[in-house]
Amino acid sequence: MQINTKNIRFFKSVYNLKELPLLKLPEIIFCGRSNVGKSSFLNSVFSNKNLAKTSSTPGKTRSLNYYRYSDSAYFVDLPGFGYAKVSKTEREKWQKLIEQFLSSDRNIISAVHLIDSRHQPTELDLLLRQYIQERSLPYVVVLNKIDKLKQSEIAAVKKEMIGRFTELQFEKNLFLYSSIKGTGKKQILNFFSEILNQK
Repeated sequence: MQINTKNIRFFKSVYNLKELPLLKLPEIIFCGRSNVGKSSFLNSVFSNKNLAKTSSTPGKTRSLNYYRYSDSAYFVDLPGFGYAKVSKTEREKWQKLIEQFLSSDRNIISAVHLIDSRHQPTELDLLLRQYIQERSLPYVVVLNKIDKLKQSEIAAVKKEMIGRFTELQFEKNLFLYSSIKGTGKKQILNFFSEILNQK
């Protein structure tokens, strides 16, 4: 069964674990650095420019934002790691929320780790990958913003990622994406449909 993007709606924002949805459905989570473009990615891949709030200020997402797909699943946007222009206390609060969430008993069926294709994976990206792996969470990597690169640069970054993260296989758990051009949209929606159909 193919995913129908018209059935995805914003559900709720969660600022502490007590506010998590009582109904436990399979969850696909989105994580990455503050300025990696998660909100734009969600709006683009689900064909709804108003689904997730976007901002030119990195770190706009300060909560776990839940999007519900019919009665089948939740898509969960996590606060971005990194240089968001907020106090250290606020950043630590987000990080604690993310860590508690990933260690909770939610039914997370996949983590989607977005990385800016224009830059090398940062220390934060490596830590996030390690954190996901330590919790034995299935995950995929999305190299975002590929519209900013030439074809030769795209080929090089793809090769480099597979060389560095040896568990990655192109279009199995490594995807290329452009929120502007919609490149990679079909492949990612197919991936979501595939893992939800297994549940």
